[in-house]
Amino acid sequence: MTRTSTSPVLSRLTATDLRDFDAASAKEWLETDGCGGYAASTVLACPTRRYHGWLVAPAGAQGKRHVFLTRCDEWLVTAGGEHPFSCAIWPGVVAPRGDRLQVGFAMAPHPTFTYEVDGLTLRREILMSRGQHAVLVRYSLVGGGAAGVELWLRPLLAVREADALTLANPDLDARLERLTDGVRCRPYAELPAVAMTWSAGSAELDGPAAWYREARYPADAARGYDGSEDNWSPCRVRLPLRAGAPVVFAAALDRPLEDPAGVFAAEEGRRRTAAASVRSARDRVALSADAFLYRTSAGRPTVCAGYPWFTEWGRDTFIALPGLTLARGQVEACGEVLSGAVPFLRRGLLPNIYGPTPEQSAYNSVDASLWFARAVWAWADAGGPRARLLQEFAPALTEIAECYADGSAGLGIGLADGLLRAGGPDLNPTWMDARTPDGPVTPRDGCAVELNALWYQLLVNLADVCLAKKDKAAAKRYADMAKKHQRAFLAAFWLEKEGYLADRVHDGVVDKSVRPNMVLAAALRDSPLANAQRRAVVTKARAELLTPRGLRTLSPQDHAYVGRYAGGPLERDAAYHQGTAWPWLLGFYVEASLRAHGDNRQVCVELRELWRAFAPELDGSGLEHVSEVFDGDLPQRPGGTFAQAWNTGEWLRSWRLLDEAEGVRA
Repeated sequence: MTRTSTSPVLSRLTATDLRDFDAASAKEWLETDGCGGYAASTVLACPTRRYHGWLVAPAGAQGKRHVFLTRCDEWLVTAGGEHPFSCAIWPGVVAPRGDRLQVGFAMAPHPTFTYEVDGLTLRREILMSRGQHAVLVRYSLVGGGAAGVELWLRPLLAVREADALTLANPDLDARLERLTDGVRCRPYAELPAVAMTWSAGSAELDGPAAWYREARYPADAARGYDGSEDNWSPCRVRLPLRAGAPVVFAAALDRPLEDPAGVFAAEEGRRRTAAASVRSARDRVALSADAFLYRTSAGRPTVCAGYPWFTEWGRDTFIALPGLTLARGQVEACGEVLSGAVPFLRRGLLPNIYGPTPEQSAYNSVDASLWFARAVWAWADAGGPRARLLQEFAPALTEIAECYADGSAGLGIGLADGLLRAGGPDLNPTWMDARTPDGPVTPRDGCAVELNALWYQLLVNLADVCLAKKDKAAAKRYADMAKKHQRAFLAAFWLEKEGYLADRVHDGVVDKSVRPNMVLAAALRDSPLANAQRRAVVTKARAELLTPRGLRTLSPQDHAYVGRYAGGPLERDAAYHQGTAWPWLLGFYVEASLRAHGDNRQVCVELRELWRAFAPELDGSGLEHVSEVFDGDLPQRPGGTFAQAWNTGEWLRSWRLLDEAEGVRA
């Protein structure tokens, strides 16, 4: 399949590429609306998973994502007959075969599909307008056209939670409200209506409502889930289509989108300006970063952990945030996200999974608060106002420290012999949180190495903050706690003979598994490690964990190593943190290497090459994005989500760190 990794141009596929149905249907595109919704499908516009849809948005009391408009069934009608050009998978068959008419796909300036139909060139373009739950689809005849051509559309609605599937329901509300140049329907009273409008004033509605039964989603089936559902179509729309007179179809929640052609043109202009600035893979990654930044329905700015199934996760947000914002010079944007998180603080804890309110959020993460603290220091170092640090964030950081120290935070958090312990037999306290019915796959309760390193950094930084506030007593207390913790950390985790860090200590037993968590500890600006120890950790990670697609979660020399991330939920969970490679960890490997070796030019060249080698993935499974995980073993196939926030953030942060190390001006 054609690759464009050496070109600054955004992903583009030719007719030859698109003829390989399996390969093309594994490539996915993403559009986001800046308020928690998205549109996504394959480059063939053929949905292969339940999360694919042209209008997916949060809705309902819990604010869960729902798939409203899955796609449209589409025909171009000419003097030569009816020509279906959409594409879908049904039991034992792909139909219609729009893929056989498709001659191109491009991501710039937005997902664009080109077809050759009965001697005519037809283009479909899809985009979302920032700030509203609406998708716009523009159809146009490129070049010359023919008289009497019509575009027929049948919107297919799912109207269900994105994680679920729907079956034909004769009891849904099938009433259709006519609008000026559009229609609106509300199949379920507890969810918003779907308002569909178009820019062609002479449209006609014909055809009764209908159920499209047993659409198949092979990507779901391959992951061990049910992959079949029914979609409801409220009507068919017939629209005239002439050369030079595109038709824009829009679908929005509740209120109809006024002037869809004008909205499309305005958003397209912004996109073209942004795409024109792309000169490198780094530019492509920076351009894609905005997909993860959004505002909730309450207006709070935050981060989506990944598409298509993750939402707002605390740990992911605070790990990804510095790269998504600070690495692009967006200091204020970073501060706004941090400010929005503070009201969710409860007994020193921040949510693992956010809901609309703290009461609707899940407080089952030990490290979200510690990663929040690290993000605050990064924001301050990047120029965040000192007064704001002291007045707004210092009280939150103090609450985290005090609740963790006195054990009032819960989740088994507390201090023992100077170390931070957390979790329990059935509670995974860190990011390695996969579990099966038998319990945690990677038990890390007790004293985990990266949690203790993050705790040390919090104590050191709080001592500095207290000095800035002229509270000498508090500064001395935190400084003394940090010194005690550093001694305990080195005594517990540093393996002098082996030359690396243990992964955890539990009930006096030292877990010597070689995992990337030691790299997180070595990368922190305020690490309990000496410089020689940082270098030793980097050396060990390079020898056993480093791959072209990230750091493995376990050394392949370990008997528990699993090199392939595949199969059903149980098989994938068994591999998730037992050898699977994670790209975001490369960011901390870069940081640890730079702290260990300084601005050594050869080291910088090698570190840059790690991310340069990643560029082909921008044309891989998630176009312009990096997949969540990869196999630990070659050929390192991608898996998980096709777009992950902390992968994008750490790519950008790594380049910024390397620029600073080499004195490159931004």
